Parts: sequence; C-alpha cells; structure tokens
Amino acid sequence: MTSFAPDSIVLNRKLPLWYQVSQSLRASILGRSPRDPLRLPTEEQLAGHYGVSVLTMRQALKELEEEGLISRHRRRGTFIEPDARRGAPVRLLGSVDAIVAQQSGMTSSLLEHGVVPVPSELSEYFPDLARAAAYHRLRCDEKTGEPTNHARNYVRPELAARIDPDDLARWPMTKVLRDVAGLRISRITDTVEARLADPETARLLRVPLLSPILHYTGVTYDPAGRVLDVAVIHYRGDRFSFTVTLDAT
Repeated sequence: MTSFAPDSIVLNRKLPLWYQVSQSLRASILGRSPRDPLRLPTEEQLAGHYGVSVLTMRQALKELEEEGLISRHRRRGTFIEPDARRGAPVRLLGSVDAIVAQQSGMTSSLLEHGVVPVPSELSEYFPDLARAAAYHRLRCDEKTGEPTNHARNYVRPELAARIDPDDLARWPMTKVLRDVAGLRISRITDTVEARLADPETARLLRVPLLSPILHYTGVTYDPAGRVLDVAVIHYRGDRFSFTVTLDAT
C-alpha cells in the first residue's frame, strides 16, 4: 500500500508555520482519492517533508484533529477520518487587532448580562463548565442608528469579575479581555454561516422574520488552548460583508 503523500509548499515567513502546514495538509486530505490510504506518515516524516520542527508539526496536527479531519492514537499513528467532509469550513488567519477593528465602529448597548447555563450547542467549547457568564449586546450603525447585529458572548464565569459591563458598551469583548482584563489571547477561530432570522433576531435587527442573516461564531483561546470566550453574533445580511485578502507571496 502506498503512503499518504501531502503536497509540498513554499512557506511564507509572514505567517505562523504551523498554520501554513495545517492548511496544506488539510487541502491534501480533503482532495485525496477514495483509494488513498487513511494512515498519515509519522510526525517526524511530515516535519521533514515540510522542513519544520516536530513541535510545529504537532501544533498543525492538533488543529486538524480539532476540526475532526484526523484522529491520533498512541503507538498506532495518525489517521484521516473516513468521513472527513470535503466541504469543511475554510479557516483564515488574521491578527487579533484585525478582529478588534472589525468589531469596532458601532455603538453598542448591553441588553442583559448574568450567569446562565452553557447552551447545549456550545458545550463542546466548555466541557468542564455547566454555567458561563453571558453578555447580550445590540450594535447599531453610528451614523444611521440602524441595528446591524446582536451578539451574545459566553465567558468563563471566573472571568466575570474582571469584566466591567460599561467597557462592553465601548469596546468589543476581545479588546476587553486582552487590554482591560489582561488576558493573553493566542488565537480566535471564526465561522460564518448563512441562516434565516428567528423571531428574536428579526425583532432586534428590525428585519422580516426568516429574512437572510449571517450567523457568526468566534471562539477565543488562551495560549494553553483553553476557551476563554465564545461569541455568537447575528448580522443583518444587508449590513455586513465578508472580505478576505490573501498574501500570495
């Protein structure tokens, strides 16, 4: 049986090496033939193939494992999941400051906050928690006053004492956690989906029921890989655009 052969890439030193390697492997996995073997080469072999350290390779593989594309087994090796989806979401890398800038430029009203049960659809991000501190905000365009999105942030409850609700009326949660609470943020994973407005979203955003909206989920991690915050945001489809710039050098 032939071994899995990932594509070769020229690494861009402007981006983290683990991210570039994970995306290359991801493309190879999703583009493989059904006849290709499921077992990946060893960490050492993959590291040599890409010209990176084993530590960098492990971080890249961890990202793919979190996506559900591979599974790793002690002494047996690393395997591609047979049902790895060809349509898995594209992950794009940007800076935390870029995310803060995207969330800025709007007026924000804090509708409610308190400690609530972790929603079942978010339990995978807080496996050790039954409850989280929740903050619900409505954001409006500064010029027109029209609502653009409403957001719910779910934060680890022990962090609530370090968050001033008044700060959330001025700044995004990302900035509050990093610059006010003094927490270290290593990465944020964003997912954007098309959905239809439910009754609450239609009322808050002043749009017809079942009109198109964009559903955003942003997961903020600390350097240890622990989830600090999950943001669930509903954007008006006519007030939000998603632009991506890729560095091809």
